[in-house]
Amino acid sequence: MADKIVQTAGRKALGEFSPEFAHFNDDVLFGENWNNEDIDLKTRCVITVVALMASGITDSSLKYHLMNAKKNGVSQKEIAAVITHTAFYAGWPKAWAVFNLAKEVWSEADQIRQNEGSKAQDTAGNAASELSDKENFQKEIFFPIGEPNDAFAQFFVGQSYLAPVSTEQVPIYNVTFEPGCRNNWHIHHAAAGGGQMLICVGGRGWYQEEGKEAVELTPGKVVNIPAEAKHWHGAAADSWMAHLAIEVRGEETSNEWCEPVSEEEYGKLK
Repeated sequence: MADKIVQTAGRKALGEFSPEFAHFNDDVLFGENWNNEDIDLKTRCVITVVALMASGITDSSLKYHLMNAKKNGVSQKEIAAVITHTAFYAGWPKAWAVFNLAKEVWSEADQIRQNEGSKAQDTAGNAASELSDKENFQKEIFFPIGEPNDAFAQFFVGQSYLAPVSTEQVPIYNVTFEPGCRNNWHIHHAAAGGGQMLICVGGRGWYQEEGKEAVELTPGKVVNIPAEAKHWHGAAADSWMAHLAIEVRGEETSNEWCEPVSEEEYGKLK
């Protein structure tokens, strides 16, 4: 299964000015539509490029989708054939404009490497650029990212991952958040003791208790969360973030999930 498409451009550009449009762009268009598996990503990328070309859109948004097409397996020969075919229906001048962008995305050096099928000549920088964002972030942190956090997905905005570090004595889990991902407000209840500790191990994010200013999470930052404190935590809008979650033992412990963090609240954090 391909990595889930996660988009935050709407919130970055319009999160405060038009949070509703940002929501539709990031969560519906890219969140739901682009992650629908009825059409594979490669085909979906080609359809999008053709639609934008036919509409006369030849700005940075088209270049983004050309890059996305290349990332998802569209070759230089395939994109050239797609643009040429579409030109007969959408117009020759549009094809020229799109070819100029496509040549930037599928550079001659990339094509030589593709034709030769050789990775031995790639530099370390080129090799890193071919890794997914998740793979690159894994190289930055010591603990494993783990699997998609599907069991708790309903309590998160965006994609998170969970990896058990210790399941004996003291339960410890590494929780990883993709950019813009955060969990809902929640409370760790306990009759005595209880609560949770967070230790940030990579990236940048936020922790906030209700009624208090948000605390920035960066590697090495430790947060002690007392029982009964309503709070949330997650990644910054422009960065992955991972933290160890350490459950503090207590009596009659339970976890209460509450409402999501509002777009207005989250959009204020930079």
